[in-house]
Amino acid sequence: MPDAVHAAALCAGAAAWLMVAGRNQGRRRAKALLAVGTAGSTLVERWESGRRRLQVWLGGRRELLCLPLALVLGVLGESVLPMAAGAVAVPLARRWLRRRKSRKDGERRADGVVNLCGAVVGELRAGREPGQALLVAVRGTGVMGEAEAGVSAAAQFGGDVPGALGQAACEPGLDGLAGVAACWRVAVDGGAGLAAGLDRLEGSLRVERHRREELRAQLAGAWSTVAVLAVLPLLGMGLGAALGADPLKVLLHSTAGLVCLVLGGLFEAAGLLWSSRIVRVGEAL
Repeated sequence: MPDAVHAAALCAGAAAWLMVAGRNQGRRRAKALLAVGTAGSTLVERWESGRRRLQVWLGGRRELLCLPLALVLGVLGESVLPMAAGAVAVPLARRWLRRRKSRKDGERRADGVVNLCGAVVGELRAGREPGQALLVAVRGTGVMGEAEAGVSAAAQFGGDVPGALGQAACEPGLDGLAGVAACWRVAVDGGAGLAAGLDRLEGSLRVERHRREELRAQLAGAWSTVAVLAVLPLLGMGLGAALGADPLKVLLHSTAGLVCLVLGGLFEAAGLLWSSRIVRVGEAL
């Protein structure tokens, strides 16, 4: 009987020790995970801080990053050709960045037109007059840019609102304002409900935006292919350097290498332009 009591006490003590050890181990794991999470968040914060500092230092001119990259390649290859190519790449990169920014601004303005229609409908149904509703919506959304002053003046002082909206629709991304102008003209001349027309216009614009987003998602794979094609030559050069070859020396200090570099650059540029054009045509459909 005492042996059984001793065995039971031993089992209870072992179970208690395992429970305490398991809790301590769980605490250690939790602390380790929290430390890893804190370190990861710290790295992310440092990365974001460094990126913001770099943007401030560049002053919004990210195309200047081509110069230090070209300088590094020139030092590694002991040639001035990469630096000359970097100087040529700066205006090309600036043009590409401007086009990209313009496209994003146009999309942001197009989304703002949708929000403008919804805001005007809400103000009209709240009991405001059409001019006052448009004035409040325009000031609330702020997507018209330079054309906002003309539209606001026409709405506030009883001017030609459809004409001001039609003129604003000529700016990139504000094509939907032409529909707003048409709804306004019909409502004024024919006595139709402006809120109902703008509500239907908002719905059609939202459908168009949804279709554009779906098309962009479907073309994401094509854009990935274009990016891979652009990076393949660099990967080939890196692989050659890892195998012990000196691709920069061959390309920059031999006749055959220079010929291959020029022809490869031309073919690479032509392939990228062709692939980008195919994707752009798909987006425009």
